[in-house]
Order: sequence, then structure tokens, then C-alpha cells
Amino acid sequence: MFRNAVRAVGAAGLVAAALLGGAASGVSAAEAGPARDGDASAAVRLTYFTPQNRILEAGDSVAFSVRGMRPGWDEVEVTSPALREPITLVPVEKGSAQAAQVGSDHHVRSGLRAGTYPVTATSHGRVVATARMKVAAEGTGEIHRFVIGPADAFPGGDTPASLRPGSDVRLVLTDLRADDGEHSLTVTSPLFDAPVTIRTHSADDPGCKCDDGGTVYAGHARLRADVPEGRYTLTVVSHHGRQTTRQHVTVVGDPVADGPSPAVIGAVAAGGAALVMGGGAFVLRRRARRSEATA
Repeated sequence: MFRNAVRAVGAAGLVAAALLGGAASGVSAAEAGPARDGDASAAVRLTYFTPQNRILEAGDSVAFSVRGMRPGWDEVEVTSPALREPITLVPVEKGSAQAAQVGSDHHVRSGLRAGTYPVTATSHGRVVATARMKVAAEGTGEIHRFVIGPADAFPGGDTPASLRPGSDVRLVLTDLRADDGEHSLTVTSPLFDAPVTIRTHSADDPGCKCDDGGTVYAGHARLRADVPEGRYTLTVVSHHGRQTTRQHVTVVGDPVADGPSPAVIGAVAAGGAALVMGGGAFVLRRRARRSEATA
């Protein structure tokens, strides 16, 4: 059987077991099989991998591996109601504890409802491990960050403790799974006189390495000077109406005196510079300035 499996691997191609060593484009959480007294499978772990370490979405490709199998194992079959078809795992080479996946084009079923689905690994009819696989609905965004801060300061990873009424602010949202063709989003809040548009390739994009791999939307606005002190919600709807993301900010203190707005701060993104703010260092990514028609 082992020789047959190896021939199948050669014909279909492999997803190498280097995935277990951190070479995977993304690794998702997995669960060990249920521990039972006298059960040799208790130490076996079933792991799944997603592209670029992103959330797994219906229709996405997915890869699996196992570790902790007994020496001499030859084949493991992975099944789940969330998978289009069973996935076969074999040793990288005879006697190896490392697993390789037969074939490289395995996918989660399209049209699945968002939820957590069971996954079972069996070897010659015996269950050796189980896991739970979290699947998001198709077209779901993955909001990496949504922040608001003073327009003349580098936006950090968290919303600032407070802003004063009448402040000039910058807004930044990063989506790791932005919809194709969605170049602008609208932010609404009682803090603003009117909805605020944030765009891709905006001069307000701070160029932070923390946003690499995502689509960055940025823009600027001025808070209303007459808003009472309190905690306020900002809301942005993305993915053509399918996803809503909220952020909160506290407004305290006297209104900022009227004056020229310094909201557009493109120069912050000087290539390769490092900016230290509030004890935290932020490395700015190099990026060529591009002009693009706004959506």
C-alpha cells in the first residue's frame, strides 16, 4: 500500500511537510485527538493551513498535516462535511514521521454557512485525531485594524484614549481580504457633520509595515466642536454592504480652537523611516508615491 501511495503522490504532487516547520504560507489552530487511557492516538495532532495565515473562507484552498503518528504509518485520510472531498496524507518518505498531502488543490465547500466544522483523521478505519475547523462565509472581510487618531500623529495599533471636540483626525482601516474593485469606504459617526470617505492609495495612508499584505483605506476629517463629552461609535460598511465594522472613541475636554487643518499628512510615509511614539517604534514601509483617480 505504501508504494501505491507514493506513486499517487508522485502523480498528483505534494504539499510538503515543511508546513510544520513554519514554511507554510499560513497556519491555523488545530486540536489534538481526544485523550483516552490506553489510546495510542491521543498524541496525534491534526493541523490545517490557510493561505497567508488568513481566516478560512468557504471556497478557499486548505491543506492538512498530522504529527505524532507511530513509526511505520503509511496513510491517513482526512474527512469533513466542510471539505469538497477527502484528503489523503502519506509520509514524506518511508519511515518518516512527517506528512505530505496527496494533491495540492483541495478546497472548502462553496456556499457553506459560517461556523465551526468537525474534521476527522482516520488510518485504516481507525480514528487517530480530530479537529474543529472554523470557516467564514464567502466574501467576508478580515479587518486587520480600524483606528482613529490625531491628524498630526502617527496612528498606532489602538484607538487613543480620548480626542478633543473639534480635533482634526486621521482614520485608517486595513482589510486583509478586501473585495475586488472596492476602492473607497464610508465611515459614519455622530462625531462628524457628514459621512467621511476613506480611500485606497490615500495621502493619509501612514505606510506602516503593520499594514503589509492588506488593503489600506485612509482619510481625514474634523470632529464636531459641539459634541458633548462621551464615548462614540464609528461605523464602516465594506464588502459591498455585506460586512459592518465598528470602532469606539472617547471625546473629552474643551473644543480645539479653530485653525487651519493639518489633516493631510502624506509626508509621514517617508521610505524606510522609523517613528517612535509613546514608547512604541513603528517602521514605515517603503512605497512609491502613485497617483490614482479616486473612486
